[in-house]
Amino acid sequence: MRMSDKLKVGDRAADFTYDTAWEYGETFYGTTGKRPVVLVFLRYLGCPVCQMEMAQLKKEVGLFKAKGANVFVALQSSPETVAAVTSQEDWPFTIICDPSEAIFQLYRVAPGGLFKHLHPAGLMAAAKATAKGFRHGKFEGRETQLPAVFVVDSDKTIRWVYYGKTLNDVPALSSIAEQID
Repeated sequence: MRMSDKLKVGDRAADFTYDTAWEYGETFYGTTGKRPVVLVFLRYLGCPVCQMEMAQLKKEVGLFKAKGANVFVALQSSPETVAAVTSQEDWPFTIICDPSEAIFQLYRVAPGGLFKHLHPAGLMAAAKATAKGFRHGKFEGRETQLPAVFVVDSDKTIRWVYYGKTLNDVPALSSIAEQID
């Protein structure tokens, strides 16, 4: 399958094995159980825009928890990088470490070109993140990586999918929460 063949509503969400900074060899289906899932793909933990998105998700995670959903954020960061700058207790969701980008590829979350990376909306988001105090950390993964969001039903069917068009193109969390049954 090509990365250009994006997943769509009605497709089965693929199972995969993943590591966090604190747990290794977990399976997606094994940890999601019979609950709906929100799966967010961002670049890496050192990215100020990604840090800002994660902070917002942390603040509003109750939107998803109230609907019984598990929340996962996939990053191209290594477990060692994540463990060095944060702790598991800091996050009310699971941070999947995917430095090999295997899960990004499985879900067909492709990087964009240089224009999408330098898009004015992304540059404005980077300035906003910096103004809010988020600082650039270790570079990992692809700088041009685009975000994506999947809402997966309890039967592992993709209910809603959004592939970002620029580095900061993540829908409002309230809009994502509306997609959960």
